[in-house]
Order: sequence, then C-alpha cells, then structure tokens
Amino acid sequence: MPIYHHLGEIPSKRHKVYRKPGGELYSEELMGNMGFTGPSSLLYHARKPTAVRALQTIKELLWDPAPREPLRHRHFRTKQLEQSGDVFADRIPLLFNHDVSMSIVRPAADVSDFYRNAQGDEVIYVSEGEGALESPFGNIPFANGDYLVIPRGILHRYRFASKNRTLLIFESAGYVRPPKRYRNEYGQLMESSPYSERDIRLPSSLETHDEKGEFKLIVKKENFLTEMLLAYHPFDVIGWDGYYYPWALNIHDFEPRVGRFHLPPPTHQTFEGDGFVICSFCPRPFDFDPEAVPAPYTHSNVMSDEVLFYANSEFMSRKGIEYGSITLHPDGLAHGPQPGRTEASIGQKKTDELAVMMDTFRGLNVSREATEVEDGSYYLSWLES
Repeated sequence: MPIYHHLGEIPSKRHKVYRKPGGELYSEELMGNMGFTGPSSLLYHARKPTAVRALQTIKELLWDPAPREPLRHRHFRTKQLEQSGDVFADRIPLLFNHDVSMSIVRPAADVSDFYRNAQGDEVIYVSEGEGALESPFGNIPFANGDYLVIPRGILHRYRFASKNRTLLIFESAGYVRPPKRYRNEYGQLMESSPYSERDIRLPSSLETHDEKGEFKLIVKKENFLTEMLLAYHPFDVIGWDGYYYPWALNIHDFEPRVGRFHLPPPTHQTFEGDGFVICSFCPRPFDFDPEAVPAPYTHSNVMSDEVLFYANSEFMSRKGIEYGSITLHPDGLAHGPQPGRTEASIGQKKTDELAVMMDTFRGLNVSREATEVEDGSYYLSWLES
C-alpha cells in the first residue's frame, strides 16, 4: 500500500554512517520487491540480519490436485476439516493455480514461530481470532474480520489472544495492492474508493529485541519449508521508513455500494493481484427502486473462476450453505440464484451477508483435502423441487 510510514529512530540521510552509542555501526537493510524499483523500506538493525547458525529442510508442502472429475459447481464444508495445526506448516490447501492459492488453518499454538514467505504475498482473512501480527516493522493488533496483507519476504509471527482461530489464506505469486481504479495518479485512494487511508492500519508499537542466541525462522520457498537458526533476535530493528510493510483492513470498514438496481461483483472489489481479485460482500441495504430484483442475475463466468467463502451463514442468492462453506463456480458454466431465491429477494430491504470472494482469470485446481469435505449434490441444487 503506497503510504509512507516510519517508526523508531532513523538517521537524517539514507546510507550514511549511523552508529550505536558505543560506536558500532547499525546494520542497514533495504527490503522491497521488483529489485530496486518497486516499493521498499529501509530498516536499521542492532545486529546483522544475515547471521545464520544452522539450517535444514523440514517439510515439502504438497499441493496435490484431486483426480479430474466432470466439470460442475462445487461446495466444500470447511468446518469439517481438522481443527488444529501449525499456522504455517499445517495449512490445508483448498484451491490453487499458478497465480494464487487458497488454504485454511486453525492454529493450535498461542505464539507461532518466526516465518517468512519467500515465494508470495499473503492476504490473511481472520474469520475467527484475536491477537497481534508481530514483525520487525512493529505490531498490528487484529480481530475477527481483519484482512492482514503481508508482502513477500517480510518476517513475522502470530501471537493469539483467543482460543477460537480460523484463518483463510490467499498466497499470491504477484504483488497484492488496492485496485488501480481506486487510486489517483499519485497513488492516493480517491473519494470514490470504498475505503480510505484512514481505514488502513499500519504497524505500530515498535519493540526492539537486541538479543543473541538461537532463534528459529521458518522460510517458505518453492513449496519447501527451511528452518534457519538465526544468531540474533530478528526483531532487533531500532527504526525504519518506507513503503513496504504489512498492513491491515477490516472487512467492516469496506463501504458497500448500493444502486437503484443490482450492481455487479466488481463493485465489491477490495484487492487485486496478478491474475485474480478479492472482493468483500458486506451487510448493506438492497437496491432501492421499487421494482428492483436484489438477487443477482444468472451469469456465466467467461475466462474466470468464482470462489466464495461464506463468513456467516447468510447469503441472499444461496441456499444450503453454512458458515465456513466455500463454493466454486468455474468458467464454462452459468450460475445464479437457486430456485426461489430470486422471487424471495424482491421487496427485501437489506442483507446481513458477509463473504469473501476470489475471482481468478485462470482455472483453479481442487485439492484432495477439499474433496474430503465436498457436498457432492451441490450442482443439483438448481433443479426445481
């Protein structure tokens, strides 16, 4: 997110001599994407972040597609998946292609290991849970409904303050950002954007740990997890500034748009990546013309797969879903409200639905794990009773 931010103590000029009170130099680190041309931040460490005592490969992450089956609309009941695991190593893959993946996890530990995803940006939707995302940039408190955007390569860990924890995870091969049409030529979010910079929560409360020892860091690269033992605590930053850092946005701070007649899904777009978008369907009034049909019209996903995660059990055009349901409506098939839902929507004044949608522009693979909790009759739900 292109907002300049800084925390802690930094020198007056970049790349100048900057010493500790005892005379030793602070270790300067530039972190950013796209080489030296993309968004970046400059961090000042008490110790060298390059000091590693030992390393080992600990796990290969197998994203195993289910056997090819007939093309159809699909429904997965994720509440039935296993209830605990490591927040990084035990994410359950659901849907994926070369651009983006979707997985889910219910972390068991109160405090996670240190972690760095070196192969993709992450967007975490906190479906259940409270705590703090900690990083060398500072802390970001989070709660139910928060999106946590963690750019590639940023070291972080989770500290949970609640027992119920469910995270929906999007991993993107490209840079995740607010949609271009929401920003002016200078990068500022415009008045027409459904959220503004005031809604975006940046890292705060920088805590510096100048400690020597052995600190375990898990790094993901090419679907392998490597464990590195760092010689110094990774949260040893005394100050930083720039444009590259984790940030948060709550789904309830997204301002839904309402029209005289039905507005299409791009109205709800929240983020964009390379080859996909993420949208937020929030509680809102329905269309206000007396003859409006609030339920969406039937549509065909040409060159797009549509995925919906139902963050509560209500959705105006769906029946048979529950909290935690995920539906996949693939390219090549028309879909729309199930029988009776269109008629039932006429005259209704509002919806309390809450859902996160991912549209991809290349087809998605379904994981074997997802098929274990599939509602196999979902494609029949458009038949008249």
